[in-house]
Amino acid sequence: MQVAVQWQGKRRFSAVGDSGHTVVMDAKPDVGGENLGPRPMELVLMGLGGCTGIDVTMILEKMRIAYDRVEIAVDGQRAATHPEKFTDITVTYHIDAKGAAWDKVERAVRLSQETYCSVSHSLCAPLHAVLILNGERRALSDNGT
Repeated sequence: MQVAVQWQGKRRFSAVGDSGHTVVMDAKPDVGGENLGPRPMELVLMGLGGCTGIDVTMILEKMRIAYDRVEIAVDGQRAATHPEKFTDITVTYHIDAKGAAWDKVERAVRLSQETYCSVSHSLCAPLHAVLILNGERRALSDNGT
């Protein structure tokens, strides 16, 4: 896998990957950016949410569990000093799946977190998971990162 990143002026860069899709990144105005794209660290969290979301939906479908909604909120806490890396990340899964057994949906989330999500396994910050299934909320154990 390879991406090419090209300067577009000021603090703005465009990146294109093997898929051919382009993403524009920019910095905050207070550091010379123009706010014309997401910050690189936002893209890390977006990538995590997308990766685990793809996993969970695929696993639910293999389990023959129908779902009406899958939304993922990713909250990353960052260090106050440079390099301001993520120090803690919480992934909250909002899933609506009428009649779905809690243990099966939880298993789908755990399989993503513990086995399949390559983005989560590429991060060094501790990851925590929360599952909200049909309005019922439960914290799941950490993935051990």
